[in-house]
Amino acid sequence: MAWLSTLAAVMSFTYSLIGLGLGIAQVAENGTFKGTISGAEAETHAKKVWAIFQALGNIALAYSYSNILIEIQDTIKSPFEVRTMKIATKLSIATTTTFYVLCGCIGYGAFGNAAPGNLLTAFDKPYWLIDIANLALVIHLVGAYQVYSQPLFAFVEEQAAKKWKVVEKEHKIQIPFLPSYNLNTFRLVSRSFLVVVATLISMVIPFFNDILGVIGASGFWPLTVYFPVEMYIKQKNIPKWCGSWIVLRSLSMVCLLVTIAALIGSVAGVVLDLKTYKPFSASL
Repeated sequence: MAWLSTLAAVMSFTYSLIGLGLGIAQVAENGTFKGTISGAEAETHAKKVWAIFQALGNIALAYSYSNILIEIQDTIKSPFEVRTMKIATKLSIATTTTFYVLCGCIGYGAFGNAAPGNLLTAFDKPYWLIDIANLALVIHLVGAYQVYSQPLFAFVEEQAAKKWKVVEKEHKIQIPFLPSYNLNTFRLVSRSFLVVVATLISMVIPFFNDILGVIGASGFWPLTVYFPVEMYIKQKNIPKWCGSWIVLRSLSMVCLLVTIAALIGSVAGVVLDLKTYKPFSASL
C-alpha cells in the first residue's frame, strides 16, 4: 500500500496546485475578489441555514480519516513508530488544512456565488492543464478508493471466513508469461459486488455536495471525536469532573451538535435536490 499512498498523495498535490493556480489567475483577471462575507444568497432564510449546515458536513468529511488512522495505529509496534506517526499526523492535518482553506477561499474569490462544488469544473481553459488536473484527480480517487475500501473488504472477508470455511479456498490460475495467481472466488464476487453497488448509487444520486455532507456528518462525531476522546480518557484514567475531563467531554458535545446540524442540513439539501431530480445526471 506504500507506493499506492505515495501516488495518491502526489496526484492530490497536483490537481490541488493546478486548481489553486487557476483560481489565483482568475482573481488576477477579474481584478478583484468576488463574493461577500455573508456568502451565497438563498431564496429563503431556511435554505441559507441548510446550506451553512451542509458546508459543515463537507468540512467534517475532509477530516474523517479515522478509519485509516485506526488501521495504521493497529500496526504500530514500538515507541519510535508512535512518535513518527504523531509527527506525520500533525504535518498531514496542517497541510490539508492549508490547501483546503486556500482552495476554498481562492475559489470563492474567483467566482463568487457562482463557485461550483468542484472547483475544476469552473475552468474551461487552458485545456491541457485542466486535462492533467482531471487525470490526476481520477488517479487519486482510484488510489483512495482502494485505501478506504481495504478495511471494509477485510472485515467482510474475515466475518465470512468465520461462518463458512469454503470462502477461504483459492484456485491457482496460470497466466502465460507471468507467475501463477491464486484466485479467491468469494473475494472476487464480494469486492466486485461492492464496487458495482457503490457506482450505481453514485450515478443514481448525483448530489455532489449534499451526499458528501451526509457521509461526512454521519461518520465525523462517532469515529473522529467520540471514540478517540473516550479511549484517551480511559487510557489516561482521567477522573470524572476534573478540568481535563470537562474540557474533553465539552469538546465531544460541541462536535456532536455540529454533526447533528451538518447532518440535518445535508439531508435537507438532498430533499431539495430531489424536487428537481434527474437520474444519472451530475450535480457539481
